[in-house]
Amino acid sequence: MKKAAMFLYKRACILGLPVFRGRQVESELALLHPGERVECVKTDYFVKKLSLCLTVLAAGLILGLLAKAGAAGKSCVGEGGMIIRGGYEEGEREIRLKTHIGKDKMSFVIPVSPRILTAEETAALAETFFDHVEGLILKNNEDMRHIRSDLTLEEEYEGFPFAVEWESSREEILDCGGRVGEVDEPVRVSLTVSLRYQDFCKARELEAVVLPVTLTPEEQEYLEMQEYLLAGEENSRREEGWILPEEWKGRPIGWSYEIRDYSTWIWAATPAVALLIYLSSDRDLKKALEKKQSRLRREYPGLVHKLALYVGAGMTIRGAFQKIGGDYEKKVKKGLEPKAGCEEVLYTCRELQAGVAEGAAYEHFGKRTGLREYIRLASLLGQNLKRGSSTLLERLRQEAEKSSEESLLRARKLGEEAGTRLLVPMVLMLAIVMVMIMIPAFGTI
Repeated sequence: MKKAAMFLYKRACILGLPVFRGRQVESELALLHPGERVECVKTDYFVKKLSLCLTVLAAGLILGLLAKAGAAGKSCVGEGGMIIRGGYEEGEREIRLKTHIGKDKMSFVIPVSPRILTAEETAALAETFFDHVEGLILKNNEDMRHIRSDLTLEEEYEGFPFAVEWESSREEILDCGGRVGEVDEPVRVSLTVSLRYQDFCKARELEAVVLPVTLTPEEQEYLEMQEYLLAGEENSRREEGWILPEEWKGRPIGWSYEIRDYSTWIWAATPAVALLIYLSSDRDLKKALEKKQSRLRREYPGLVHKLALYVGAGMTIRGAFQKIGGDYEKKVKKGLEPKAGCEEVLYTCRELQAGVAEGAAYEHFGKRTGLREYIRLASLLGQNLKRGSSTLLERLRQEAEKSSEESLLRARKLGEEAGTRLLVPMVLMLAIVMVMIMIPAFGTI
C-alpha cells in the first residue's frame, strides 16, 4: 500500500492538485519536527495518510464482496417461489421478503417454522432416543444398575425434537431432577420417561438401582481421622489443653499448624501495583496542574483589582507587586492558606530582588502560569515599561472588569454543568420513589 500511496502522491504533485497543500499543515509539521526539511516531513505525512486510506478502502471492498456473496448464498426462496424449511434441529427462524406489485414495493418479516416430522419419522426418532437414553442420562455412573451420583434428567435433549417428562417411583431416593439421596443399601427405583411431539406421545419405564456411596481407602481414613480428632477435642474441653495423638493405627504422626502464607501473592502483586502507580502519576500530575490553573483563574480578578487600586494610589507597577507579595508573605506566616496567584507574584518579586530585569520578570510571570489572562496582563505591563503609557490605570481597570465578567461566566457554566450531573441521581431517585409507590399499590389489587 505504501508504494501505491507514494505513486498517487507523486502524480498529484505533478498534476498540481490542491489536495496535498495547506500552509496550516506545513506550519504544524514544522513545529512538530524542528530541524527537518518540511518537504520530506510533509511527503512522509501524506504518504502515511494515503496508505491508511487505501488500506481501509481495500478492506471495505473485500468485506463488501464477502457480505454480498454471503447475502446471495442465504436466499431461501427456491424455484417457483418455494420457501425451503429447515429441519427440527434448526428451530424457528425469521425471513425477510420483498415484493413488487406494479409500482408498489412492500417488505415482510415472516416467521418460518421447521418441517413437522411424519408419524413414521417421529416413531423412528423415539426408538433412537430410547436406545440411547442411558448414555444421555448416566453422567458419571457406570450403568442404570449402579447409580451412585446424580443423573442428567432434562426436559429437552440436543438432536431430538421431543419434550421429555420424567417420573420417579421413589422421589426421596431419586427425584425427577436426577438428584440422588443417601441410602444404606441398594434400592430399586422405576423411572418413567415420556416423549411428546405434536400429537405423538410415548412412554417407557427404566429400572434403576441406587447404591450406597463407596469411599476409597484414603477417603475412609480421612473421615475416621476427622471423627477421632473431633471426639478428642470434645472430650478434653474441661482440661487446659488438647493433646494431639502421637500415632494412628500403629503409625507415628507429626503435627504442625497450617498457616496461610500470602507472601507469594504480595510479591507478585507489588510490581504490578508499582507499575500502576508509576503510570497513574502522569495523570495525577495533569490533574494537579488543572487544579492549579483553576485556582489561578479564580484569583485573577482579585489580583488585577489590587494592581489597579495600588497604581491608582500612585504606586509603580514594581511597588504594587512588592506590596501584594509582601502582604501575602506576612499572612502566610500567620497561617493563611497558600494562594496560587499570590505565589506567582511573590516569585516575581524575588526575581526582581535578584536583579532580573523588570520587563523579563513580568514576561516570566505570564509564561509560568501558561494562562491567557496572565499572559495578557504581563504583556500589558511590559508594554507600559517599554513605551510608557498614561492610560495604564484605565487599561488595568478595564482588565479588572473584563476578568470579573469572565469569572462570572465561568461560575455560571460550572453551575450548569453541576445541574446536568445531578440529573442522573435525580432520575434514579424518582425511579426509586415510583417503585416504592407502585409496589404497595399493585399489592392491594
